[in-house]
Amino acid sequence: MAPSSNCSILFVMIALFSLSSITTSHAARSLLQLPNLPTIPSLPQPTMPQLPTIPNLPTATTLPPLPTLPTANTPLPSLPTLPSVPKMTLPPMPANIPLPNMPSVPNIPTIPTLSPPPSN
Repeated sequence: MAPSSNCSILFVMIALFSLSSITTSHAARSLLQLPNLPTIPSLPQPTMPQLPTIPNLPTATTLPPLPTLPTANTPLPSLPTLPSVPKMTLPPMPANIPLPNMPSVPNIPTIPTLSPPPSN
């Protein structure tokens, strides 16, 4: 039953895809058979104003020198000392508090298995 239903579903899908492609090709053909549409007139190109020149830009000769990076020979500054934090302690637990009883696992009956008869 399952293979025939899969085959019928496949057949229906192929039929739907073929019908949709017929509709698409029909629409494309009708678009090709339209009379010539009027052409769109070209729009004038806008003119962009010239950007103003900025005479005060610094050149490569007027830039300040870059800062020097520390090399392997320069010592690094020492880290600041952190303040000490007081140790936190918890009070001891009382020894006479009984623990809650855990429920026991129920016994599940087993199913007897059939064994073959002993061979003589």
